[in-house]
Amino acid sequence: MARGEHAAVGAVESNEHADRLHRLRHSSAHIMAQAVRERFEREGGNVSLGVGPATADGFYYDFLLPRTLSDDDLGWIEERMREIIAGDYPFVMRELSNEQARRDFADEPFKLELIDGIEAGNVDDNGEPLPPDQATALTVYQHDGFVDLCRGPHVDRTGDIDPRALRLLGVAGAYWRGDEHRPMLQRIYGTTWERPEDLEAFMWRREEADRRDHRKLGRELELFHLDPTAPGMPYWLPKGLKLLNVLLDFWRRDHEERGYQEISSPLVNDRSLWVTSGHWDHYKDNMFIIPIDENTTYALKPMNCPNAMVVFGLKVRSYRELPLRLSDSDILHRYERSGTLHGLFRVRRMQQDDAHIFIAPEQIGEEYARIFDLCDRYYSLFGLRYELRLGTRPDDFIGEIETWDRAEATLKEIMDQRVGPGRYKIEEGDGAFYGPKIDILMYDALGREWQMGTIQLDMQLPLRFNLTYTDRDGQKKTPVVIHRAIYGTLERFLGILIEHTAGAFPLWISPVQVKAIPVRLEQSGYAEEVAASLRANGLRVEVDYEDAALSAKIRRAQLEKVPVMLVLGQREVDQKVVSPRLRTGENLGAMPLERLAELLRRSVDAKSYTLEDLTTAAAES
Repeated sequence: MARGEHAAVGAVESNEHADRLHRLRHSSAHIMAQAVRERFEREGGNVSLGVGPATADGFYYDFLLPRTLSDDDLGWIEERMREIIAGDYPFVMRELSNEQARRDFADEPFKLELIDGIEAGNVDDNGEPLPPDQATALTVYQHDGFVDLCRGPHVDRTGDIDPRALRLLGVAGAYWRGDEHRPMLQRIYGTTWERPEDLEAFMWRREEADRRDHRKLGRELELFHLDPTAPGMPYWLPKGLKLLNVLLDFWRRDHEERGYQEISSPLVNDRSLWVTSGHWDHYKDNMFIIPIDENTTYALKPMNCPNAMVVFGLKVRSYRELPLRLSDSDILHRYERSGTLHGLFRVRRMQQDDAHIFIAPEQIGEEYARIFDLCDRYYSLFGLRYELRLGTRPDDFIGEIETWDRAEATLKEIMDQRVGPGRYKIEEGDGAFYGPKIDILMYDALGREWQMGTIQLDMQLPLRFNLTYTDRDGQKKTPVVIHRAIYGTLERFLGILIEHTAGAFPLWISPVQVKAIPVRLEQSGYAEEVAASLRANGLRVEVDYEDAALSAKIRRAQLEKVPVMLVLGQREVDQKVVSPRLRTGENLGAMPLERLAELLRRSVDAKSYTLEDLTTAAAES
């Protein structure tokens, strides 16, 4: 991938197209709410409306209902939605006073709560927090007699929606406003597109995503286990741990070549460390707290930043040591709410390919260029495309605004130079509390966006820890710190990688690279000789010793997604050869074992993403 190409990957939809989809989906949510209300009014039941926003792929609406929804309900609701769409009713906005809104929604407890929040100026009509300077007016939208609290926008008329491009997807439980202490509502998911063919493509991606679900593949491929006794804390099984360790081994070797020095620090620290760093005030609710006695409180570390500050401050530093690149892959723990845990994507126990780079201010641009080169290198190994997003000063920032403005201007200049002005996203208020950040947004084989690595520019923590270095003139200066992770959390990265590859990992990271399959038990001795020879060449090999039909053993290896299978019959024993078969279906033909080992080692060393290089090399020989 050429430099700069990655920045435009996510820009598939124009702003105009994205706005159109948002209006279609938001309008569909209102139409669905009308249909749901009518469904239960026919039974004499009461419906309390929650919220119904548009999402990246569709929409949903939350309801408090007198009974559990069934498949028959969804079918009726979807058909009624099509009737409302055919009615071609206009969407009409009205602005209400707070008093009138309370009268109109007197029987809607969730809406009344939102009205109070809107009046106070701290939430929008979906209950999402609003900065004080973005307080919104209280408005409603009406169509076909159905009225809902909403700030819009919508399509002009219900008939603007193509009923052939609409589909209800399912039902799930959702706590009101995401609070596990509030009522559990029923959430209906749906999707709307501009054209029927867009819906068809979406449904294919959805089905493919289900097939690739990392939780299902994790069980089938025996990679990891999630146990109710340790929610959000995966057990790494032998094959999964091999996968994790291969990634870490590569990371360690590569970073040492690039001048990084790996450290490890305590997993538990006294609260005083987190108070100094500012995490106690800004992150305490996401930490596992360990009270010791009335004077002592410890916490499991949720990130490595403060510990890296301690290491830098252990001795007097000179400008000659900068950039000082400290890497770290320690275990971290974060208290994620139980309702947010999701396979490897959201966990409580994790590792990061972390690094904290201490630099002089004039080294910022050059160091960011090195990090972007790392991003290009790492993501290209896995066939992952990416773009960049700048997160600016949040409301709960620490430090001086002038320092923040300078840091943000520096990052914008760096990104303009790297990918071009306007070719990256900006997320206002999404920076870390100590500095602006650049997030790495990855796109997988299905085109889904994932926020992964992050590169944060920090001018605050070095001040809080009184860190200094001596410059060329003998003056003490405060360093700048770049916090960066390329994989991000390894658990999340592997979850994405499992789905991106559908479990068919590149040869160089596959937990089992070769499976030797003797046709009969009498060929098992030769199979073990082959396996031992390949292992001596640094390859990961298994032998299938089961006394079963050959077809069953080949089928099992295919389900395990082993890259290379060696079917060993009497001909291979007599001629002392192997006949490699790739999981992609190609047969490479009979060859000496030494030749196969050479081909595999070459592919592993090149870190090839596909098996095409094996096919090409075998054909050339």
